[in-house]
Amino acid sequence: MQKTFLKGGCHCGAVQFEFVPSKHVIECNCSICTMSGFVHCIVPQSDFVLLKGSNVLRSYRFNTETANHLFCEICGVKSYYYPRSHPDSVSINLRCVADGGLDQLDTIKFDGRNWEKEIHQLRSKSH
Repeated sequence: MQKTFLKGGCHCGAVQFEFVPSKHVIECNCSICTMSGFVHCIVPQSDFVLLKGSNVLRSYRFNTETANHLFCEICGVKSYYYPRSHPDSVSINLRCVADGGLDQLDTIKFDGRNWEKEIHQLRSKSH
């Protein structure tokens, strides 16, 4: 079966990527997701290809410093990052996806303000 790739990137276009979308969307209420309006589409790293922009990405880490939040140094947009919750995956900001049609995916509400408890519950549901 052939994979269907969608394209995305930052506001100025310096960062561009393609990815195979997952079946779920995660809306998190943690401090950084709330402030940035990030809507997660978490995919395996093997389903993500950075087409351009590695030279303009800047990293921001906080709290446990596990998640690697990547921002375009030109326009400041975080179009994807490497999440703590899914260490072998990439989280794409659906607000940075060029192609439409993702509104038909299931949305999972994630209580990021209570991260440890919520991630335990989320992982229990997926097994």
